[in-house]
Amino acid sequence: MTDLIVAAEPQPFEKRNGQSSLAGLLFDLSHPKIPYAEDLAVALARRSYGVDGNVRRLATEKDDTFIVKAATGAQFILKIAHPLEPIAELELQISVLRHLEARSPGVPVPRVLPNVDGSFLTPVESEVGPPRMARLMTFLPGTVLDKTTATSDQRASIGEVLAELRFAMADFEHPADGRIVAWDVTNLLSFAALAEHIVDLNHRRSVELALDSFAEIQPRLAGLRSQVLHNDFNTSNIVVDHRNPGFVNGIIDFGDTVRTAIAVDVSTALMNQMPNLAGLDRGDPPFEGAHALLRGYLRLADLTAEELRIIPYLAMGRVALRGLLTSWRAALFPENGAYILRNTQAGWFHLDWFLSMSRQQMDTLLTDRLDGGR
Repeated sequence: MTDLIVAAEPQPFEKRNGQSSLAGLLFDLSHPKIPYAEDLAVALARRSYGVDGNVRRLATEKDDTFIVKAATGAQFILKIAHPLEPIAELELQISVLRHLEARSPGVPVPRVLPNVDGSFLTPVESEVGPPRMARLMTFLPGTVLDKTTATSDQRASIGEVLAELRFAMADFEHPADGRIVAWDVTNLLSFAALAEHIVDLNHRRSVELALDSFAEIQPRLAGLRSQVLHNDFNTSNIVVDHRNPGFVNGIIDFGDTVRTAIAVDVSTALMNQMPNLAGLDRGDPPFEGAHALLRGYLRLADLTAEELRIIPYLAMGRVALRGLLTSWRAALFPENGAYILRNTQAGWFHLDWFLSMSRQQMDTLLTDRLDGGR
């Protein structure tokens, strides 16, 4: 692992922009995907970046993402934003990647590459609305974690990388880092009305119970430490290689980067280590992978006693948030429903597992495992 940069003590968590309306929070997620043609992507890569090759589309929710393979064999990632994606948010993503490159180059994230004019954003014509913005980034080889398995030690390595990322981002600032992000679990209660889109009444009831539990702990969020964080450390955004002694080849997708509680970032990472449907069929312990990741994280970074107590509630809240947002979006965009709901089915089992625990069990879910060492 790279040397850590010790930053100033993070500030207590608070919402910069106050409360937003439900419509405002959902704006970014409420517009249909507008596919960008592959032949246009080939032409764009050649014209704007001097990369002559072919492209392969990757599955996404909103933007268009292509792997560009040049004639030389080199590979790149070409991302073409949705026409309504705010420029400030794209600039935030570029800025944080450039910050990481300069501040902690050993943290494995993509490098943003300039176009032939030296700019990091390239306007391209859009079929609907304003011009879309394109970015070219380096390609990180490997396999995304949701397509492979990991040992306990490998999950601990993932936790170490998350800690490194936290330290490397601790002094990062951007005018857009305080925006309200739908996938920041601190906004969970704003989405309660979306429960009507959950067809299964048992699942809907589970979400409602999770919302009640979250409402009880929400007043404690204001006292948590915060900084700019990745906020989407899920298995689709972790690129790994079993031949790599460090296991992690890359962390991708900084689209949900936001200033939020450190505990939120960790809870998202832990929740996303819970078993998928295949793991549930094998009978994998629900939080075993999460405990392994936490063990690695705590080798390099600290968490307060209050953060350790509240993280399980935030993890449960993130599962409920996923159920709400994906059920709503799948009803809105049935043609992309399979992709949108790819993790939701396992989430219902996770949610019921959280709800089966007493308050005492939730409070000590993490701390009970720390007595054996980190």
